[in-house]
Amino acid sequence: MSQSRRMSLIEAITNVAVGYALAVATQIVVFPWFGLHPSLGENMALGAIFTAISLIRGYALRRLFERWTHL
Repeated sequence: MSQSRRMSLIEAITNVAVGYALAVATQIVVFPWFGLHPSLGENMALGAIFTAISLIRGYALRRLFERWTHL
């Protein structure tokens, strides 16, 4: 059975939200190990930047692989 468009959208939104939360939580734990002490707001901004880059990367790779399957 294939996934509906609605469920694909819900999955994509959930994936981004979980990825963002995980990125921020990881930064809060890991950055101090390297002597970095950004504020919560800075961690959230960095998480947003990394999440945006991840979305662009994922989209670009998906389109590239889609093109390769039609060659």
